[in-house]
Amino acid sequence: MNEKRKGARSAKDIPEEILAQLNQGTLETVNLTEWLAVDQKVLLANLLKQTGRSAYLPPVLENIDALKKQTVNTISEAVGMGILHQVLQNNDEGFLQIISGHPSDMVRCWAAYTIGRNRELNITEKLDKIKIFAADAHFGVREISWMAVRPDISAHLDESLLVLSAWTKNENENIRRFASESTRPRGVWCAHIDVLKQNPELGLVIVEPLKSDPAKYVQDSVGNWLNDAGKSKPDFVRALCEKWQKENPAKQTVYIVKKAMRNIIR
Repeated sequence: MNEKRKGARSAKDIPEEILAQLNQGTLETVNLTEWLAVDQKVLLANLLKQTGRSAYLPPVLENIDALKKQTVNTISEAVGMGILHQVLQNNDEGFLQIISGHPSDMVRCWAAYTIGRNRELNITEKLDKIKIFAADAHFGVREISWMAVRPDISAHLDESLLVLSAWTKNENENIRRFASESTRPRGVWCAHIDVLKQNPELGLVIVEPLKSDPAKYVQDSVGNWLNDAGKSKPDFVRALCEKWQKENPAKQTVYIVKKAMRNIIR
């Protein structure tokens, strides 16, 4: 993401030349306004034309048109699934490499969905392949990366927690944050993980190593993880936070505890 460029605050204020570059796939979005303004159908057509794969366009567009509700996320998922189908049907693994390292953050979001919706991969393989997107410099790609594999994490929770517990020790804060955000009991814009709502202690392998993480990005996620858990099991969260405060009164832990307890203490 180009941090030197400031994005418009509303879609109508996005310069035409910027929007054109976003839809050409030659420029990354710099804020949510731009991300939402990308015309994914136009971007897809340009991508396929640029890579000599225009024949893929009609069936992928059919996926989009079949959606009952078209949002940026449902369209992105439909494109990813459509691309995956074409890649498997045409034995075109090279195209996955192209989109995985593409300059456009939206295209990389599609690539994340080709992993999350690939039924030929088990959960360990999916997490291994999604890791590069979890570490992506762009906010949109990072969010889509955990949403893309969240259903499989929920369905294979024990195995996922084992893999992700190792991620909590990664030097990259984005990867550490993924471990927490992807396993939140309730989460945002996603289905709940009922097992963790009722048995949040299973998530201790994720939140314990992160209780004094130096990155605010991670701290916020851990605080939200526990806030989620507190809506079903407030006594668990209260006891854990009291334990942490006694064991490690670091300012990072204090911040996490405050965020975790924000609804319980009302």
